[in-house]
Amino acid sequence: MEIIMPECEIIGNPREFLPSNPVSNGVSQQTTVPSFNRSSVTNMSNNTQTFRPTIQPAYQPPPMYKSHGSIMKNEAPARIIPISALNPYQGRWAIKARVTAKGDLRRYNNAKGDGKVFSFDLLDSDGGEIRVTCFNAVVDQFYEVIEVGKVYMISKGSLKPAKKNFNHLNNEWEIFLESSSTIDPCPDEDASIPQQQFSFKPISEIETAENNSIIDVIGVVTKVDPSVPIQRKNGIETQKRTIKLNDQSGRSVELTLWGEFCNREGQQLQVMFNSGLSPVLAVKAGRINDFSGKSVGTLSSTQLFIDPDSSEANNLRAWFDRGGKDLASQSISRDLPVGSKNEVRKTVSQIKEDGLGRADKPDWVTVKATVTFIKTDNFCYTACPLQIGDRQCNKKVTKSGSTWQCDRCNQEFEECDYKYLLQCQVQDHTGLTWVTAFQEAGEQILGRTAKELYMLKNQVQDDERFANVVKSCLFAELLLKLKIKEETYGDEQKVKITVNKVDKMNYSSNTKYLLELIPKSY
Repeated sequence: MEIIMPECEIIGNPREFLPSNPVSNGVSQQTTVPSFNRSSVTNMSNNTQTFRPTIQPAYQPPPMYKSHGSIMKNEAPARIIPISALNPYQGRWAIKARVTAKGDLRRYNNAKGDGKVFSFDLLDSDGGEIRVTCFNAVVDQFYEVIEVGKVYMISKGSLKPAKKNFNHLNNEWEIFLESSSTIDPCPDEDASIPQQQFSFKPISEIETAENNSIIDVIGVVTKVDPSVPIQRKNGIETQKRTIKLNDQSGRSVELTLWGEFCNREGQQLQVMFNSGLSPVLAVKAGRINDFSGKSVGTLSSTQLFIDPDSSEANNLRAWFDRGGKDLASQSISRDLPVGSKNEVRKTVSQIKEDGLGRADKPDWVTVKATVTFIKTDNFCYTACPLQIGDRQCNKKVTKSGSTWQCDRCNQEFEECDYKYLLQCQVQDHTGLTWVTAFQEAGEQILGRTAKELYMLKNQVQDDERFANVVKSCLFAELLLKLKIKEETYGDEQKVKITVNKVDKMNYSSNTKYLLELIPKSY
């Protein structure tokens, strides 16, 4: 029971009722209690003396409420329920759960203006999982409070349908916290709530899994490649590192680490592998890619656990040490050769003739061509070096006295980065076209970093040497992987061609490709 009000004033004009007297003060009384209404009470006011009823002492609330003063109905603590029982139609609820993952603080810009957001995942003692998201002022309220591995009591938030494109958890809802929401740490460790929950799939099952699906996988690390800078399709530069995993299914798969995973867990794995160790790696929420066979890649919500203390990891380690390391495994991730069935070869003239880039999605083709001209007036730009989450800002910065200023990050710094923005003319035996090459592709074409050429041109001011570097890169046969997409500039639509990757010509592989075309021409 909840006390709504400990005491209150007398309501109306209550009169004494004496059932033992058949007639009292001239008013006939019945032996049963009559139904009083306001008019009957008013009529009796002249015949009956008033009295003040005895008021019970004020209810003393339990100790947990003492510091709250009077407790109104909607202020009483909500009942703790399992995560699996949450739904949008509950007015008041509370959950007790462990934080299993915490996303980076991300900033965004849309029609409503600038904003910031972060999410974290919860797991309770019943195995229920759910994602919690905070925006803007709520980020300031809770971002520093949340720590991975800690247990919290959370209440007062709204539930909305989960966006399955970004949320891999087995729950149809997400929690969106508000300024009135509460998050209370639970100082006493709750052993009934596990540290993490996995649903591992053997590597052999990844081969038949759907593209872009989210999985958990565990394997022994048998290869670690160095971390390399790479430019994403959106033009943002990040880090990439490839790792090979084996398990008892007789299959191996490539795991691609992106961004901070390369320098954090990736570097730790590199040191361990170089010292002769083969650690066990558990991957929580990796995404399957089928571009080149099947591989697994990290997302911002992915978690990596090196040599975890679990039965799956112990069994895998025992298998590997007993002879699994000497068994041959078949890779489900393949490095496709030049001219493979996944590669679409086109000539320069076919880009226009086939109307490439005019569909809803971009076209990806490979062209064998030579770079015949490079514009050098504005071949690069000064970029913001600050990190936003797991990626670099890369927004163009301006000089302000002795420092550089980024309007997006609203910060100043002494050193900036230099990023390629090359405008190149490429040509084959059928025609020529203009393409744009960003950072990584620009380095592959010119063989120098953007900063080196910027300093050579603008600080050393050695125009002759600068011109020789550019000329030395022209007229070499290259394989250019191009992204072709129609974009709108003002009121005009133009097809934009971007160089995604540059490979030097491998004449042996190219000859095999040409030989395979001969039977198809008949």
